[in-house]
Amino acid sequence: MPYLRRDVAFSLLLLTLLALGAIAVPLFSADDPRAMGDVVAQRFLPPLATDGHGVFHLLGTDRFGRDIFARTMLAARISLLIGLLGSLLAGAVGIAVGALSAWRGGLIDRLLMGAADAMLAIPRLILLLVGAALWRPGTLTVVAVLVATGWMAVARLVRAEVLGIRARPFVEAASALGAGPSRILWRHVLPNALGSATVAITLGVGGAILLESGLSFLGLGVQPPQPSWGNMIADGRDAIVIAPWVALAPGLALIATVVASTLLGDALRDRLAGESATTLRDRA
Repeated sequence: MPYLRRDVAFSLLLLTLLALGAIAVPLFSADDPRAMGDVVAQRFLPPLATDGHGVFHLLGTDRFGRDIFARTMLAARISLLIGLLGSLLAGAVGIAVGALSAWRGGLIDRLLMGAADAMLAIPRLILLLVGAALWRPGTLTVVAVLVATGWMAVARLVRAEVLGIRARPFVEAASALGAGPSRILWRHVLPNALGSATVAITLGVGGAILLESGLSFLGLGVQPPQPSWGNMIADGRDAIVIAPWVALAPGLALIATVVASTLLGDALRDRLAGESATTLRDRA
């Protein structure tokens, strides 16, 4: 059994617990995390407090008497869904564009890579803000904007890999055996070019979650009463002195998730690099 690094094991454990909490906690919460509670009796209760109805609040309540722990876990559903979906769809678009660009070459290659270079020259946050401002804020808008602004780096990685792989002898052998260009690309070339793209997509999950939280913080992402880590932090900034737990809980959850996703991406990159080095040594 291969050795599992401690940081990777911790990241997997953290993300697993977060996913389980996101599924289970809102289902078994005493109150609807999106509904306003008893503002008079439950407003800004500190962590580990019990309200007048006998309900225990692990992380306290916000200005509307809503349980922070339940809202943080419900927001985790949105953030994880948007992060995974946005990164995977952006990666799929990037893989398709990069493979097509490298395989067809010529004018198509210049047009596609020119478009990618033009979009990469503009800071992604600016593109996100423009896209979010043009369309109605919401979950689908955030995912669409993340996909539209996140495919370029993956496309360039895949293009470089495909250009290198198509010159290898097994591609010429497949062509000599009668395989068509499309079959060679999708069955022989592209599966061998997905290592770097997989790492980029994994690393992109944390970035997508962070960008979604930033948009929600600015009011351009997930809209209340649906909780998001970003809009929860925004709701708690005015009470940071008297009730710091309101913004601290979602902020810590956001940081932990992004760090865990980044550690997993780094571990995957190291593993693929090690396998590549082993393969080259064996061939030598």
